[in-house]
Amino acid sequence: MSRFCPVYPKPLKSKASMLLMFFGKRRSWLDGLYERSYGMKMGEIKLPGLELYMVNEPPLVRRVLIEQAAKFPKHTLLGKLLKPLLGESIFTTNGEQWQRQRAMMDQSFAQTRLKLVFPLMKAAASAMTERLDKLPDGIAYDVDVEMTHVTADIIFRTILSQTLSGESAHKIFDAFTRFQELAPRIVNPVLFKLPRLFSPWLAIRRSNQAAGEIRAHLEGFIRPRYDAHQQGNPGAHQDILASLLDAVDPQTGRGFSFDELVDQVAMLFLAGHETSASALAWSLYLISMSPEIQERMHAEAVAVLGDKDPDYSDIKQMSLIWNVFRETLRLYPPVGFFARQATETQTMRDKTVHAGASVVIAPWLIHRHRDLWERPDEFDPDRYNTDSAKESLKCAYLPFGLGPRVCMGATFALQEAGLILATLVQRYRFEPVPEHPPQPVGRLTIRSDNGIRVRILKREETAEKTP
Repeated sequence: MSRFCPVYPKPLKSKASMLLMFFGKRRSWLDGLYERSYGMKMGEIKLPGLELYMVNEPPLVRRVLIEQAAKFPKHTLLGKLLKPLLGESIFTTNGEQWQRQRAMMDQSFAQTRLKLVFPLMKAAASAMTERLDKLPDGIAYDVDVEMTHVTADIIFRTILSQTLSGESAHKIFDAFTRFQELAPRIVNPVLFKLPRLFSPWLAIRRSNQAAGEIRAHLEGFIRPRYDAHQQGNPGAHQDILASLLDAVDPQTGRGFSFDELVDQVAMLFLAGHETSASALAWSLYLISMSPEIQERMHAEAVAVLGDKDPDYSDIKQMSLIWNVFRETLRLYPPVGFFARQATETQTMRDKTVHAGASVVIAPWLIHRHRDLWERPDEFDPDRYNTDSAKESLKCAYLPFGLGPRVCMGATFALQEAGLILATLVQRYRFEPVPEHPPQPVGRLTIRSDNGIRVRILKREETAEKTP
């Protein structure tokens, strides 16, 4: 089947009660959605500790994210939640601090051309196939873990000039999974304005511990390089960390402090591997359920690559593989909700949005909006060859955000995804595991609560070459 409706949490018939919303959102932000959420232009939720507006209408989305972005900074609650992991990075800061950091980060990325990092990406993809080739043929395997490993390995190679071992990858995966699972439990008492007596102290402690494990791992690589750079011995590395060490504030001429450097690398690590890993794992689930699309992808990869490894110029030639990933980002956007906070009172549609109110832009809802997409819940990568989908892409597609805070690593992520998917469909075939359907949950990213298991089978030509 080339078209089908993949799994997603069944929406409630009507808006949840306060009690149901409290207990439902402890597990996933998606559990509080109801049928009308997928067709409304703007919704309103009043909680004891929060005035929240869900904005789906494209002109309002542009107002919040592009035209008046300065009046809708990142939400302070999001900053508090992520600070143990990301510190004062560009993902959480606002105003002049964010502008200074972004200018310095842009310097670093201007020096890091995609063509230069492609060999590092390709080396990580080759290491991935070596791991997969060792698996028993036809095994039901959790590709969530493997996609986390390969994308984290790519980030380690391109940022730190280090490879990532399987043991380290699993430790990071486990720590971040714990951090994500605890996020709703920490935020909910604030949203419902519960007394401090009900503060989830144990969840906060465990969350801080998980964040500390990830940061300690990164600090171990950064500290020697930082100290050497401060002593005038920068070394011969030509990676992203080297460019971050050289970056200076245009106003003051100062570079990043050690703590700031760790914050920014932690942000790049999270944004660069977690979001890509999520989307790639969902891609493999989708193509496992659509053998006709998968065989066309294989044929495309073989036509472009033959039996060789991809070159930099090859990736853009595989239009179906691009469209499969584009459709995955539509159905399972890695970041399902962008939280902003109004700095002044203004009117949106017929509602008065007060200063301090929360304004949420939800790619999860916009990408599945009944008025903005044809057959919104269906997996159909061929839709992007139609005029209607091209119109939808212009106004209702924002997996990387929009405006001044658009993801600076979007092209990096797209190149990485094209390479990994082409490498995988060239060598393997993926089949579903019906007894283990994934369960999408919305936390910091859209992941499956029970992993994503598919059967991995070597294609005949691959099996013949494998010793």
